[in-house]
Amino acid sequence: MREKMNLSPKILAACLFTVGQLAQAAPAGAPASAPRMRWEVLRNDFSSPHGRTRARLSFTAPRGMALPAQGWSIYFNCTDGIVTGPLAGKLALETVSGGLFRIRPQPGFKGLPAGRTLHIDYDYPNLLIKMARAPSGPYLVFDSAPETAIAIGDYQVHVPTRPEQLRRPAGRDALVTVQDIYRRNARADLLPTDALPLVFPTPLALRSGPGKVHLARAPQVISGPGLRYETAYARALFARYLPPGDTAQPPLPLRLRIGDVDGQDSPEAYTLSVGAEGINIVGNSAAGVARGLQSLHGMLPLPSDASSLDLPELEVTDAPRFAYRGFQLDVARNFQPKEVVFKTLDLMAEYKLNTLHFHLTDDEGWRVEITGLPELTSIGAVRGHSDRPGVRLPPAYGSGPRIDDPHGSGYYSRAEYIEILRYAAARHIDVIPEVEMPGHARAAVKAMEARYHRMKDAGEQGADQYLLNDFDDRSVYRSPQEYTDHVINPGLESAYTFIDKVVTEIAALHREAGVPLKTMHVGGDELPHGAWEQSPVSRALMQREKLASVADLWDYFYNRVDGILRKQGLYASGWEEMGARRTAEEGAPQAPNPRFNRRGFSLYVWNNTPGNEDFAYRLANAGYDVVLAPVTNMYLDMSANPNPDEPGVNWGAYLELDTVYDFKPLAASLSEAGRSHVRGVEATLFSETIRDTHLLDYLMMPRLLAVAERGWAPDPAWARETDPARAEALHRAAWSGFVNLLGQRELPRLDLERGDVFYRIAPPGMVVEGGKVLINHTLPGLTLRYTTDGSVPTVHSKPVTGPIAARGVIQAAGFDRNGRSGLVARIVNK
Repeated sequence: MREKMNLSPKILAACLFTVGQLAQAAPAGAPASAPRMRWEVLRNDFSSPHGRTRARLSFTAPRGMALPAQGWSIYFNCTDGIVTGPLAGKLALETVSGGLFRIRPQPGFKGLPAGRTLHIDYDYPNLLIKMARAPSGPYLVFDSAPETAIAIGDYQVHVPTRPEQLRRPAGRDALVTVQDIYRRNARADLLPTDALPLVFPTPLALRSGPGKVHLARAPQVISGPGLRYETAYARALFARYLPPGDTAQPPLPLRLRIGDVDGQDSPEAYTLSVGAEGINIVGNSAAGVARGLQSLHGMLPLPSDASSLDLPELEVTDAPRFAYRGFQLDVARNFQPKEVVFKTLDLMAEYKLNTLHFHLTDDEGWRVEITGLPELTSIGAVRGHSDRPGVRLPPAYGSGPRIDDPHGSGYYSRAEYIEILRYAAARHIDVIPEVEMPGHARAAVKAMEARYHRMKDAGEQGADQYLLNDFDDRSVYRSPQEYTDHVINPGLESAYTFIDKVVTEIAALHREAGVPLKTMHVGGDELPHGAWEQSPVSRALMQREKLASVADLWDYFYNRVDGILRKQGLYASGWEEMGARRTAEEGAPQAPNPRFNRRGFSLYVWNNTPGNEDFAYRLANAGYDVVLAPVTNMYLDMSANPNPDEPGVNWGAYLELDTVYDFKPLAASLSEAGRSHVRGVEATLFSETIRDTHLLDYLMMPRLLAVAERGWAPDPAWARETDPARAEALHRAAWSGFVNLLGQRELPRLDLERGDVFYRIAPPGMVVEGGKVLINHTLPGLTLRYTTDGSVPTVHSKPVTGPIAARGVIQAAGFDRNGRSGLVARIVNK
């Protein structure tokens, strides 16, 4: 699959190379093999307050190529920063840009003979717990050919296993043992199939009937006007489950209709009835009918070769708790093609999520075509090595030196973006595009800087029309991603011209798609302190407008942005900082900004870290609309636990499935008016670590189903119960229903219907009791297999059917319906 990138053959050829071409860059003699590199943690050190980690890169020169004493660099990406400066062995570690680093020889380095290994030890300023912080995308460049990069494809990250690598401070980031997992899993009971909830997410009201309805063939779909997509979906659904069925039997009617649902004003409200006279779905709108069809879909038995099926008689009246139930997909850090977006939208629709928050731009990529601003995609959507400024963005998040890396480079053409919008609209999912500003904007800043220089060199008029940075800015700042040149400058009128242009063009794309835009997400997060302070144009603006501080300049900026959006008939959405009053102190608790609380801003609140735990509710009480996206419950890029073999990041939290499920959206501190300002919930998945779609699935699923439950279902009884013992019993019953539903029905259905959703299969829990090994899983009903001979379990290994009496090393893993295994657990039964 190749993304549209508008790269000339000449530019593409300049960045494509093979091992055989290394002679052009290396000293005399082309190598007969490629370089290789290994990385490992050496030890964790607790001599400093936050700890420190010593790590090692081991570079092996290939046969036929020695590293000379001078004139080369090894580049790599690393998130969260590392300690730069002189290294042992006469080497130096330098920052290039953001998370791109390089190692260079210093005077006195003696070179590296061909075939020999160079060990390079360096430090992290705090403890390294997750492998997401290991170097990625390494490559080698010789000074004699600075535009030619040699990708180090033979690169391995060694997961820590030794005690000195795994040391953790007491009470923090402790390794999770198989015994820990067993005890956690034991909080749920295994339920029989007939005890599983009938409808997911939990409906508002369900009344079961006395019997079952037999379908010998696909029902006859009878639909009213305005239901073209729903009619096609219903026919395709039953054609898959009952092909062709007993055509001698009259079909049961499946009636779809838009009509009033008594007592419910949500457009997604529906009623579903199954009885001897047929199946009826009535929705307040087509969206309601679609949600009812998904409930019917979930009631069907798992796909099989059966020529008929039975449905339980029931009546359902249902409506979502929150009008907003979202998922944020980040395609800026690591790009995903439109087919992955389609798959994501299918999963969202299946579980009744209704908003795709589309994170299209960031420091490391601009991912949508904008008419009249080709540099946004010819430069801002392309990552790769170059020694010359303004050619492309540097490698980031492991994208490496090549400009045709499918995740580092790529964007959606206008036609592709419209296709995504229409695909979402057919499934009644709103798409909210995000254009990051004023921080997280390096892709745009550098693209418009390149446009300026191109036009200036050509003597063209209007070179500065869309310029975003002040060349005389001497402000000192650093973003969490280590950038010092990534901020849109509010003192430039051209910055607002640019924003107006982008907003106008994106709104036009939505109109052309037939799905007019209602809001745009305009960022607002993580503007580093120090930005703008030493910019002449910003200081001049502050003087003209009588702005006393940078906090006032922030307000001026978003006042202008809000006006641009309103001109297009849009309201402003953004991260919580957009509605916070900026403080002079880094890391100070945030306070609602009184200047914007009546503007209709919709704020996405992620920060519930210490000192800001209740900020979402204070914003709502102050009059801001809020979407709850707390990092400690809804950030799906967070790792499940601190174990090194679990992917994901850990800067904010660890999120097991129950961490998401247990989230209580509404706090007691909300006023009555404040409760009305909580629009809903959103799961967020930033893509810094996602270099393949399997990992996207792994981090998203099945935690997204817990998000769906929290967004749709009413407050569960356990969340309302004040007696601790009673609340615990209620929680156990509800949690058991949820995880059994996932393990026995929802995830197996994905396996059998799709087969392309590589959800996380957690490692089993294991304990030794009475001389026997007991094994369980977070998803009861999932197939578990084990070995006793030291081998890794496969689909042919013995199934776990009870306690295991065998001695020695017992290894076990969970398996999906297609034979795919999850992480392996092991225990010794002595």
